[in-house]
Amino acid sequence: MVPTRFAWPYGGHQVFLSGSFTRWTDHYLMTPVEGSSTVFQAIYNLEPGYHQYKFLVDGVWRLDEQRPYVTDEHGIVNNIILVKEPELMPLEASNSDSSMELDNGFFRHPASLPGGILRDPGLQIPDGEMHAFRRHITLLLSRYTAYELLPESGKVIALDIKLPVKQAFHIMYEQGLVAVPVRDDLNGQFCGMLSASDFILILTELHNNGSLLTDEELEMHTVLAWKEGKYQLNREPDGSVEELPGRPLIQAEPHESLKDVALKIVQNKISTVPIIHKLEDGSMPQLLHLACLPGILKHICRHFRHSPGSLPLLQQPVGRLCLGSSMQKVGVSTGSRLTMLRPSDPLSSALALLIEDQVSSIPIVDDNGSLLDVYSRSDITSLAKDSAYAHIRLDQTSIHQALQLFYEATGAVNAHKHCTTCLSSDSLHEIMERLSDPAVRRLIVVEAGSKRVEGIISLRDVFNFLLG
Repeated sequence: MVPTRFAWPYGGHQVFLSGSFTRWTDHYLMTPVEGSSTVFQAIYNLEPGYHQYKFLVDGVWRLDEQRPYVTDEHGIVNNIILVKEPELMPLEASNSDSSMELDNGFFRHPASLPGGILRDPGLQIPDGEMHAFRRHITLLLSRYTAYELLPESGKVIALDIKLPVKQAFHIMYEQGLVAVPVRDDLNGQFCGMLSASDFILILTELHNNGSLLTDEELEMHTVLAWKEGKYQLNREPDGSVEELPGRPLIQAEPHESLKDVALKIVQNKISTVPIIHKLEDGSMPQLLHLACLPGILKHICRHFRHSPGSLPLLQQPVGRLCLGSSMQKVGVSTGSRLTMLRPSDPLSSALALLIEDQVSSIPIVDDNGSLLDVYSRSDITSLAKDSAYAHIRLDQTSIHQALQLFYEATGAVNAHKHCTTCLSSDSLHEIMERLSDPAVRRLIVVEAGSKRVEGIISLRDVFNFLLG
């Protein structure tokens, strides 16, 4: 049994403690703390594990909303506490306060590192609790279908497979699209997606010495020609091209659950999934919507917006969770490499890293590692304005110049969201709320004050954590 201190710091004449450990039938009288007229406390011996509890204050059941709480199977909201086996360690002087002392599980105090800097240790989440957390999220997303994502009005753009590649990318730039479905009217189907990554690969080939692809050919050749692999980058020594087998279009039907839609995006490492309704007569399917992770995350946030404490993990600082690509300073690294560049580095370096490392963005930092801006995969479509890609060399254009072209092309629309930051002390729930904004595709974790980059948290990182 582990002695555990409970506290009710909100006053009253008579306060009792009751919970799952008393089978909710016995009420344990709490006593006022000496020198305080509002704080009541009780010490109760609990077995290791999770326990629910509540306070009976002057005959009324009360919840401490500043402490973690859950909703049980009957819809009743109770506080929750995790009790762990005590670890043998030297006794140290500690300061008591009026709140509950939870020095175990999710609620350990920060560790003091050499140099006197306080930094939270990596959170060791019990397997059972992680499973319960993910099961809660999974069940929530399983209750909703892709129909929930459909807007009341709006247009969905698809490109004809016979469209010239150059025209296709101009449309993507003008419409602000990161990815767009490709339509094959001849065969009556949607056969793929054209994305910013395709544009990067094509521009890399266009500017590659000895390339057979010219700007004129970019105007002549169609999306079909590119998708068939005629200009893939894996040329044979004799100059021939080895065609790559294309994978089928990843799509979803409107009746599929949000959980299945999210898993399709995360597991296939794509940014969006077209929601397609297939008609019984075999005619051209209907493209209803392009589902993306922010829309799904918005449903999760909406559910927990008024009760974030119902899942204690949502209140944990992201710096203590295995989340995102990070420097050693931020929590526990997932092993993902955090790549950063300087403004003077060539654009070709950024494009190569975006493709080779399969990342969506790269922080641009100064000599001290402080954040200046971000270059993202989707920024490449801005080079379609006035065919800027035909007038620059990727190895002679700096990232700073490329970003200037981006802001000129976009008119600085949502410029403040192009480089959105957070702190390692921000809670997971706060991070999820920010990433549910479609204009915010990732958050750069920075050190308070200096803005030194400590990590990146992307939408895919969050969903990998939520769903496992």
